[in-house]
Amino acid sequence: MSLKFLGAALLGVALSTTAFAAGYPDRPVTIVVPFPAGGASDSTARFLTPKMGEVLGQPVVVDNKPGANGGTGASHVAKAPADGYTLLVGSIGVYSINPALYPNLAYSPQKDFDLLTQAVRTPNVLVTSPNFPANTVKELVEYLKKNPNKVTFASSGIGSSDHLTAALFWQKTGTQGLHVPYKGGGPAINDLMGGHADVSFQNLGSVANQIKAGKLKLLAVTAADRTSLFPDTPTMAQAGVPLEVYSWQAAAAPKGLPADVKAKLEAALMAALKDPDTVKKYNDIGFEVVASSPKDFAAFQAKEEEMWRQVIKAGNIQPTQ
Repeated sequence: MSLKFLGAALLGVALSTTAFAAGYPDRPVTIVVPFPAGGASDSTARFLTPKMGEVLGQPVVVDNKPGANGGTGASHVAKAPADGYTLLVGSIGVYSINPALYPNLAYSPQKDFDLLTQAVRTPNVLVTSPNFPANTVKELVEYLKKNPNKVTFASSGIGSSDHLTAALFWQKTGTQGLHVPYKGGGPAINDLMGGHADVSFQNLGSVANQIKAGKLKLLAVTAADRTSLFPDTPTMAQAGVPLEVYSWQAAAAPKGLPADVKAKLEAALMAALKDPDTVKKYNDIGFEVVASSPKDFAAFQAKEEEMWRQVIKAGNIQPTQ
């Protein structure tokens, strides 16, 4: 092959690559949600799609791939081409709890993903069944110390945000409750309202209506500041326990996105997250918009993973087999 011919061939490849990148996207973009439809991750993704599609000029569709505490969908995205056509929207569990809980996880958030943004967050709230004797955090701590391993703490499953928040609470207060894992937050909340479980840390949005209706008793929020939904309720820190926890949702893509594709995705995500109609939808289900930069999200993810790793180790928490 002559040098002239080789040079022409290489130039052709370069021009072709440039044209491909400049034309992104030229087909629909898929957001993989690693949980069933109807949950927080699913809502987070679906609220993004209208504005993202408008900015990108192509449809943005949601594909639910549940299984393995979010691991099935996350692994699928980790193995997908880094071309900007497959994204992941998942929870704190997918990005920061699973890596700390499962020793042989099939994906690594740092190694396998371009972390794009921490999209939204919501605090957990400490709630009890309506007739539980404690009415404040202080009273709950005193009751737990008098009744070790007798007070039931309902959660949506082993290693869930609500389970690990309870474990962190026990570690901070020198107490111990009886963990009762359920197959999801719904059954846990139902048993709590019925008096079949005593206490739980649940996402604010998932129990706000039950609290307002008097079906659950609210003791504290795990946010840095009080929530406008229940302004008379103290934060955990104000109640004497230095504990701050949020459940959050975030977006990522397979590692190695071309720079211009990544820039287009970031712009579309920011436009969607800051759109007033989208913000209202998130606020209505108890979420506040974060819309962090990729750099800030990467630092946050690593910090969260390390925190939960310490909680899991201190509590000797073992994943389900």
